[in-house]
Amino acid sequence: MEPMSSRQRMLAAINRQEVDQIPCCFMSFTALRKRCHENMAELASAELALGLDSMLFIPAASRAQRPDHPDLRGLPVRFHPRVKSRIWLEQRSGEFDILHREYDTPAGKLTTSVQLSEDWPHGTHLPFVDDYQVPRALKPLITRPEELDALQYLLMPPDDEDIAHFREEAARAHRFTEEKGILLVGGWGVGVDMACWLCGVQNLTMLAIDQPDFVSRLLGMIHSWNLSRMEVVLSAPVDLYIRRAWYEGCDFITPRYFRQVVLPQLKAEAALAHERGARFGYICSSGTRPMLDFYPEAGADVLIGIDPIQGTYTDMPHMKQKLGGKVCLWGGVSGAITVEMGSEEEIRQAVRRAIADLGPQGFILSPIDNITVDMPQTWQNIDTFIDEWRQTRQGTG
Repeated sequence: MEPMSSRQRMLAAINRQEVDQIPCCFMSFTALRKRCHENMAELASAELALGLDSMLFIPAASRAQRPDHPDLRGLPVRFHPRVKSRIWLEQRSGEFDILHREYDTPAGKLTTSVQLSEDWPHGTHLPFVDDYQVPRALKPLITRPEELDALQYLLMPPDDEDIAHFREEAARAHRFTEEKGILLVGGWGVGVDMACWLCGVQNLTMLAIDQPDFVSRLLGMIHSWNLSRMEVVLSAPVDLYIRRAWYEGCDFITPRYFRQVVLPQLKAEAALAHERGARFGYICSSGTRPMLDFYPEAGADVLIGIDPIQGTYTDMPHMKQKLGGKVCLWGGVSGAITVEMGSEEEIRQAVRRAIADLGPQGFILSPIDNITVDMPQTWQNIDTFIDEWRQTRQGTG
Protein backbone atom coordinates (compact mmCIF):
# COMPACT_ATOMS: atom_id res chain seq x y z
CA MET A 1 0.00 0.00 0.00
CA GLU A 2 1.26 3.50 -0.83
CA PRO A 3 2.37 5.61 2.17
CA MET A 4 -0.29 8.04 3.37
CA SER A 5 0.01 11.53 4.76
CA SER A 6 -1.02 11.89 8.37
CA ARG A 7 -4.29 13.53 7.32
CA GLN A 8 -5.09 10.75 4.84
CA ARG A 9 -4.28 8.11 7.47
CA MET A 10 -6.41 9.74 10.16
CA LEU A 11 -9.38 10.22 7.84
CA ALA A 12 -9.13 6.64 6.62
CA ALA A 13 -9.11 5.39 10.21
CA ILE A 14 -12.09 7.59 11.12
CA ASN A 15 -13.90 6.24 8.04
CA ARG A 16 -13.01 2.65 9.10
CA GLN A 17 -11.03 2.12 5.91
CA GLU A 18 -7.70 0.45 5.27
CA VAL A 19 -4.64 2.41 6.39
CA ASP A 20 -0.96 2.11 5.57
CA GLN A 21 -0.26 1.82 9.32
CA ILE A 22 -2.22 2.23 12.53
CA PRO A 23 -2.23 5.95 13.34
CA CYS A 24 -1.05 7.26 16.70
CA CYS A 25 -2.39 10.72 17.53
CA PHE A 26 -2.34 11.96 21.12
CA MET A 27 -5.80 13.08 22.14
CA SER A 28 -4.18 15.73 24.36
CA PHE A 29 -0.51 16.34 25.13
CA THR A 30 -0.28 19.10 27.73
CA ALA A 31 3.32 18.34 28.70
CA LEU A 32 4.51 18.94 25.14
CA ARG A 33 2.08 21.81 24.54
CA LYS A 34 3.57 23.74 27.46
CA ARG A 35 7.05 23.20 26.05
CA CYS A 36 5.69 24.73 22.86
CA HIS A 37 4.46 27.80 24.78
CA GLU A 38 0.80 26.93 24.07
CA ASN A 39 1.37 27.41 20.34
CA MET A 40 -0.80 24.77 18.66
CA ALA A 41 1.02 24.94 15.33
CA GLU A 42 4.33 24.47 17.09
CA LEU A 43 2.81 21.56 19.03
CA ALA A 44 1.69 19.87 15.81
CA SER A 45 5.18 20.26 14.32
CA ALA A 46 6.74 18.82 17.48
CA GLU A 47 4.40 15.81 17.38
CA LEU A 48 5.26 15.16 13.75
CA ALA A 49 8.96 15.35 14.68
CA LEU A 50 8.33 12.55 17.19
CA GLY A 51 6.91 10.44 14.36
CA LEU A 52 3.33 10.79 15.59
CA ASP A 53 0.25 11.69 13.65
CA SER A 54 -1.05 15.10 14.61
CA MET A 55 -3.91 17.54 14.24
CA LEU A 56 -4.48 21.27 14.51
CA PHE A 57 -7.43 22.35 16.64
CA ILE A 58 -9.29 25.59 16.02
CA PRO A 59 -10.11 27.97 17.60
CA ALA A 60 -6.72 27.58 19.27
CA ALA A 61 -7.10 30.03 22.18
CA SER A 62 -5.23 28.77 25.26
CA ARG A 63 -6.78 28.37 28.71
CA ALA A 64 -5.27 31.70 29.73
CA GLN A 65 -7.05 33.36 26.80
CA ARG A 66 -10.47 32.04 27.87
CA PRO A 67 -10.63 32.83 31.62
CA ASP A 68 -14.43 32.57 31.79
CA HIS A 69 -14.51 29.08 30.25
CA PRO A 70 -11.06 27.45 30.66
CA ASP A 71 -12.39 23.92 30.22
CA LEU A 72 -14.50 24.73 27.16
CA ARG A 73 -12.21 25.01 24.15
CA GLY A 74 -13.38 26.88 21.12
CA LEU A 75 -15.05 30.18 20.36
CA PRO A 76 -15.30 32.83 23.08
CA VAL A 77 -18.34 32.67 25.35
CA ARG A 78 -20.10 36.03 25.08
CA PHE A 79 -22.71 37.66 27.30
CA HIS A 80 -25.35 40.12 26.17
CA PRO A 81 -23.99 43.70 26.18
CA ARG A 82 -26.49 44.65 28.89
CA VAL A 83 -25.18 42.02 31.31
CA LYS A 84 -23.16 43.42 34.19
CA SER A 85 -20.98 41.13 36.29
CA ARG A 86 -19.19 41.65 39.57
CA ILE A 87 -16.95 39.36 41.66
CA TRP A 88 -16.11 39.80 45.32
CA LEU A 89 -14.17 37.90 47.97
CA GLU A 90 -15.56 37.04 51.37
CA GLN A 91 -12.64 36.56 53.73
CA ARG A 92 -13.12 34.20 56.68
CA SER A 93 -10.77 33.84 59.63
CA GLY A 94 -9.52 30.28 60.10
CA GLU A 95 -11.52 28.99 57.12
CA PHE A 96 -11.21 29.05 53.37
CA ASP A 97 -12.48 32.25 51.79
CA ILE A 98 -15.60 32.35 49.63
CA LEU A 99 -15.66 33.84 46.15
CA HIS A 100 -18.95 35.24 44.88
CA ARG A 101 -20.10 36.32 41.42
CA GLU A 102 -23.29 38.06 40.38
CA TYR A 103 -24.64 38.52 36.86
CA ASP A 104 -27.17 41.33 36.46
CA THR A 105 -29.20 40.60 33.30
CA PRO A 106 -32.31 42.23 31.77
CA ALA A 107 -34.27 39.20 33.05
CA GLY A 108 -32.94 39.29 36.62
CA LYS A 109 -29.86 38.45 38.63
CA LEU A 110 -27.96 35.17 38.79
CA THR A 111 -25.51 34.39 41.58
CA THR A 112 -22.95 31.73 42.36
CA SER A 113 -20.39 31.20 45.11
CA VAL A 114 -17.51 28.80 45.67
CA GLN A 115 -15.41 27.95 48.69
CA LEU A 116 -11.79 28.40 47.76
CA SER A 117 -9.16 25.73 48.34
CA GLU A 118 -5.38 25.55 48.25
CA ASP A 119 -5.47 24.18 44.71
CA TRP A 120 -7.92 26.76 43.31
CA PRO A 121 -6.19 27.82 40.06
CA HIS A 122 -8.03 31.05 39.21
CA GLY A 123 -6.90 33.44 41.94
CA THR A 124 -9.70 35.91 42.70
CA HIS A 125 -11.47 35.23 39.40
CA LEU A 126 -14.59 33.08 39.29
CA PRO A 127 -15.17 31.72 35.75
CA PHE A 128 -18.60 31.43 34.21
CA VAL A 129 -18.14 27.66 33.74
CA ASP A 130 -15.27 25.46 34.91
CA ASP A 131 -14.57 21.98 36.28
CA TYR A 132 -13.01 23.37 39.47
CA GLN A 133 -16.24 25.13 40.43
CA VAL A 134 -18.40 22.03 40.57
CA PRO A 135 -17.06 20.35 43.75
CA ARG A 136 -16.43 23.71 45.47
CA ALA A 137 -19.74 25.39 44.72
CA LEU A 138 -21.75 26.50 47.73
CA LYS A 139 -24.39 27.85 45.36
CA PRO A 140 -24.39 26.75 41.70
CA LEU A 141 -25.34 29.36 39.15
CA ILE A 142 -28.56 27.65 38.06
CA THR A 143 -30.87 26.01 40.62
CA ARG A 144 -34.45 26.97 39.60
CA PRO A 145 -36.51 27.15 36.39
CA GLU A 146 -37.07 30.86 36.99
CA GLU A 147 -33.37 31.47 36.37
CA LEU A 148 -33.36 30.21 32.79
CA ASP A 149 -34.66 33.47 31.32
CA ALA A 150 -31.66 35.27 32.80
CA LEU A 151 -29.30 32.51 31.66
CA GLN A 152 -30.34 33.14 28.07
CA TYR A 153 -28.47 36.45 28.25
CA LEU A 154 -25.26 34.58 29.11
CA LEU A 155 -25.56 32.19 26.15
CA MET A 156 -25.26 34.54 23.20
CA PRO A 157 -24.35 33.33 19.69
CA PRO A 158 -20.97 34.38 18.29
CA ASP A 159 -20.91 38.04 17.28
CA ASP A 160 -19.58 39.52 14.03
CA GLU A 161 -16.17 40.27 15.53
CA ASP A 162 -15.73 36.69 16.80
CA ILE A 163 -16.75 35.33 13.39
CA ALA A 164 -14.31 37.59 11.57
CA HIS A 165 -11.44 36.62 13.88
CA PHE A 166 -12.28 32.95 13.46
CA ARG A 167 -12.28 33.20 9.67
CA GLU A 168 -8.82 34.77 9.75
CA GLU A 169 -7.58 31.98 12.04
CA ALA A 170 -9.21 29.32 9.85
CA ALA A 171 -7.46 30.65 6.75
CA ARG A 172 -4.06 30.44 8.50
CA ALA A 173 -4.92 26.98 9.82
CA HIS A 174 -5.78 25.68 6.36
CA ARG A 175 -2.46 26.86 4.98
CA PHE A 176 -0.59 25.19 7.84
CA THR A 177 -2.46 21.85 7.71
CA GLU A 178 -2.09 21.64 3.94
CA GLU A 179 1.64 22.25 4.27
CA LYS A 180 2.03 19.66 7.03
CA GLY A 181 -0.50 17.16 5.72
CA ILE A 182 -2.39 16.89 9.00
CA LEU A 183 -5.99 16.87 10.18
CA LEU A 184 -7.86 20.13 10.87
CA VAL A 185 -10.15 19.74 13.87
CA GLY A 186 -12.76 22.13 15.30
CA GLY A 187 -14.95 22.34 18.35
CA TRP A 188 -15.81 21.89 21.08
CA GLY A 189 -19.48 21.13 21.14
CA VAL A 190 -21.01 20.72 24.58
CA GLY A 191 -24.23 19.44 26.13
CA VAL A 192 -24.62 17.76 29.51
CA ASP A 193 -21.12 18.90 30.48
CA MET A 194 -22.32 22.52 30.27
CA ALA A 195 -25.39 21.71 32.35
CA CYS A 196 -23.16 20.10 35.01
CA TRP A 197 -21.01 23.23 35.15
CA LEU A 198 -24.06 25.42 35.56
CA CYS A 199 -26.01 23.28 38.04
CA GLY A 200 -23.45 20.99 39.69
CA VAL A 201 -23.33 17.27 38.98
CA GLN A 202 -25.32 16.07 41.99
CA ASN A 203 -27.85 18.88 41.73
CA LEU A 204 -28.38 18.21 38.02
CA THR A 205 -28.93 14.52 38.70
CA MET A 206 -31.62 15.28 41.26
CA LEU A 207 -33.22 17.96 39.10
CA ALA A 208 -33.43 15.52 36.18
CA ILE A 209 -35.49 13.23 38.45
CA ASP A 210 -37.56 15.84 40.30
CA GLN A 211 -37.94 18.50 37.59
CA PRO A 212 -37.29 16.80 34.23
CA ASP A 213 -39.01 19.55 32.21
CA PHE A 214 -36.68 22.13 33.75
CA VAL A 215 -33.57 20.15 32.81
CA SER A 216 -34.90 19.41 29.33
CA ARG A 217 -35.46 23.12 28.79
CA LEU A 218 -31.95 23.88 30.03
CA LEU A 219 -30.39 21.29 27.71
CA GLY A 220 -32.49 22.64 24.85
CA MET A 221 -31.09 26.13 25.46
CA ILE A 222 -27.56 24.76 25.51
CA HIS A 223 -28.24 22.78 22.33
CA SER A 224 -29.48 25.85 20.44
CA TRP A 225 -26.50 27.88 21.64
CA ASN A 226 -24.16 25.05 20.68
CA LEU A 227 -25.61 24.84 17.15
CA SER A 228 -24.96 28.56 16.61
CA ARG A 229 -21.32 28.02 17.56
CA MET A 230 -21.03 24.85 15.46
CA GLU A 231 -22.19 26.73 12.34
CA VAL A 232 -19.27 29.13 12.66
CA VAL A 233 -16.60 26.47 13.28
CA LEU A 234 -17.90 24.21 10.52
CA SER A 235 -17.68 27.10 8.07
CA ALA A 236 -13.86 26.84 8.23
CA PRO A 237 -14.36 24.04 6.99
CA VAL A 238 -12.84 21.40 9.30
CA ASP A 239 -12.14 17.70 8.78
CA LEU A 240 -13.46 16.68 12.20
CA TYR A 241 -15.80 18.41 14.64
CA ILE A 242 -15.58 17.25 18.27
CA ARG A 243 -18.15 17.37 21.07
CA ARG A 244 -16.85 17.02 24.62
CA ALA A 245 -19.05 14.67 26.64
CA TRP A 246 -17.08 13.53 29.66
CA TYR A 247 -20.24 13.84 31.78
CA GLU A 248 -22.50 11.95 29.37
CA GLY A 249 -21.51 8.41 30.36
CA CYS A 250 -23.52 6.23 32.73
CA ASP A 251 -21.42 7.51 35.65
CA PHE A 252 -23.61 10.62 35.43
CA ILE A 253 -26.81 9.90 33.46
CA THR A 254 -28.90 6.81 32.77
CA PRO A 255 -29.15 5.17 29.35
CA ARG A 256 -32.88 5.93 29.36
CA TYR A 257 -32.26 9.64 29.90
CA PHE A 258 -29.57 9.60 27.22
CA ARG A 259 -31.98 8.10 24.70
CA GLN A 260 -34.86 10.41 25.55
CA VAL A 261 -33.07 13.74 25.91
CA VAL A 262 -29.43 13.63 24.76
CA LEU A 263 -29.65 11.39 21.70
CA PRO A 264 -32.02 13.58 19.63
CA GLN A 265 -29.75 16.59 20.14
CA LEU A 266 -26.68 14.53 19.34
CA LYS A 267 -28.28 13.32 16.10
CA ALA A 268 -28.96 16.91 15.05
CA GLU A 269 -25.37 17.97 15.76
CA ALA A 270 -23.85 15.00 13.93
CA ALA A 271 -26.18 15.64 10.98
CA LEU A 272 -25.09 19.28 10.85
CA ALA A 273 -21.41 18.28 10.86
CA HIS A 274 -21.99 15.78 8.06
CA GLU A 275 -24.00 18.32 6.07
CA ARG A 276 -21.01 20.66 6.25
CA GLY A 277 -18.58 17.93 5.16
CA ALA A 278 -17.02 17.19 8.56
CA ARG A 279 -16.78 13.97 10.54
CA PHE A 280 -18.30 14.02 14.02
CA GLY A 281 -16.22 13.04 17.04
CA TYR A 282 -17.52 12.35 20.54
CA ILE A 283 -15.29 12.45 23.65
CA CYS A 284 -16.44 10.21 26.49
CA SER A 285 -13.82 8.28 28.44
CA SER A 286 -15.94 6.55 31.10
CA GLY A 287 -19.30 4.87 31.48
CA THR A 288 -19.79 4.19 27.77
CA ARG A 289 -20.73 0.50 27.80
CA PRO A 290 -24.52 0.95 28.23
CA MET A 291 -24.45 3.70 25.60
CA LEU A 292 -22.56 1.89 22.82
CA ASP A 293 -25.62 1.28 20.64
CA PHE A 294 -26.47 4.98 20.74
CA TYR A 295 -23.25 6.22 19.12
CA PRO A 296 -23.79 4.80 15.62
CA GLU A 297 -27.48 5.71 15.87
CA ALA A 298 -26.46 9.29 16.63
CA GLY A 299 -24.16 9.40 13.62
CA ALA A 300 -20.89 9.64 15.53
CA ASP A 301 -17.91 8.78 13.35
CA VAL A 302 -15.36 8.36 16.13
CA LEU A 303 -15.55 7.69 19.88
CA ILE A 304 -12.61 9.44 21.53
CA GLY A 305 -11.25 8.60 24.97
CA ILE A 306 -11.16 4.83 25.43
CA ASP A 307 -9.40 4.27 28.76
CA PRO A 308 -9.10 0.62 29.87
CA ILE A 309 -8.10 1.53 33.44
CA GLN A 310 -9.79 4.72 34.60
CA GLY A 311 -12.85 4.39 32.39
CA THR A 312 -15.62 2.54 34.23
CA TYR A 313 -17.15 -0.45 32.42
CA THR A 314 -14.55 -0.23 29.65
CA ASP A 315 -14.27 -3.58 27.88
CA MET A 316 -12.21 -3.00 24.75
CA PRO A 317 -12.95 -6.31 22.95
CA HIS A 318 -16.65 -5.74 23.61
CA MET A 319 -16.40 -2.20 22.24
CA LYS A 320 -14.73 -3.47 19.10
CA GLN A 321 -17.41 -6.14 18.70
CA LYS A 322 -20.22 -3.62 19.08
CA LEU A 323 -18.75 -0.69 17.17
CA GLY A 324 -16.20 -2.17 14.76
CA GLY A 325 -17.04 -1.10 11.22
CA LYS A 326 -19.53 1.48 12.55
CA VAL A 327 -17.56 3.90 14.73
CA CYS A 328 -13.80 4.51 14.84
CA LEU A 329 -12.23 3.95 18.29
CA TRP A 330 -9.59 6.41 19.53
CA GLY A 331 -7.47 5.69 22.61
CA GLY A 332 -6.66 2.34 24.19
CA VAL A 333 -4.04 3.16 26.85
CA SER A 334 -4.37 5.05 30.13
CA GLY A 335 -2.24 8.19 30.03
CA ALA A 336 -2.13 8.98 33.74
CA ILE A 337 -1.76 5.42 35.06
CA THR A 338 0.15 3.54 32.36
CA VAL A 339 2.18 6.07 30.37
CA GLU A 340 3.00 8.49 33.18
CA MET A 341 3.53 5.93 35.97
CA GLY A 342 3.93 2.50 34.40
CA SER A 343 7.00 0.33 33.90
CA GLU A 344 8.46 -0.27 30.47
CA GLU A 345 6.86 -3.69 30.22
CA GLU A 346 3.48 -2.40 31.40
CA ILE A 347 3.56 0.26 28.69
CA ARG A 348 4.54 -2.18 25.97
CA GLN A 349 1.87 -4.65 27.03
CA ALA A 350 -0.76 -1.91 27.09
CA VAL A 351 0.10 -0.79 23.56
CA ARG A 352 0.02 -4.35 22.25
CA ARG A 353 -3.28 -5.02 23.98
CA ALA A 354 -4.88 -1.84 22.62
CA ILE A 355 -3.88 -2.69 19.07
CA ALA A 356 -4.99 -6.31 19.44
CA ASP A 357 -8.35 -5.38 21.02
CA LEU A 358 -9.26 -2.29 19.01
CA GLY A 359 -7.30 -2.48 15.76
CA PRO A 360 -6.31 -2.68 13.11
CA GLN A 361 -8.90 -0.78 11.04
CA GLY A 362 -11.06 1.95 12.51
CA PHE A 363 -8.60 2.59 15.33
CA ILE A 364 -6.37 5.47 16.43
CA LEU A 365 -3.92 4.78 19.23
CA SER A 366 -3.53 7.38 22.00
CA PRO A 367 -2.91 7.75 25.72
CA ILE A 368 -6.17 8.79 27.37
CA ASP A 369 -7.01 11.50 28.26
CA ASN A 370 -3.76 13.40 28.46
CA ILE A 371 -0.06 13.46 29.23
CA THR A 372 0.46 16.30 31.71
CA VAL A 373 3.56 15.46 33.78
CA ASP A 374 6.74 17.00 32.37
CA MET A 375 9.37 14.85 34.07
CA PRO A 376 12.31 12.80 32.71
CA GLN A 377 10.57 9.51 33.55
CA THR A 378 7.48 10.59 31.64
CA TRP A 379 9.47 11.34 28.50
CA GLN A 380 11.28 8.03 28.79
CA ASN A 381 7.89 6.31 29.04
CA ILE A 382 6.61 8.25 26.03
CA ASP A 383 9.62 7.01 24.05
CA THR A 384 8.73 3.45 25.09
CA PHE A 385 5.10 3.99 24.08
CA ILE A 386 6.09 5.31 20.65
CA ASP A 387 8.70 2.58 20.14
CA GLU A 388 6.20 -0.18 20.85
CA TRP A 389 3.67 1.44 18.50
CA ARG A 390 6.32 1.57 15.76
CA GLN A 391 6.99 -2.14 16.20
CA THR A 392 3.32 -3.13 16.01
CA ARG A 393 1.63 -0.46 13.84
CA GLN A 394 2.06 -2.35 10.56
CA GLY A 395 -0.45 -5.00 11.59
CA THR A 396 -3.16 -3.50 9.42
CA GLY A 397 -4.54 -6.81 8.18
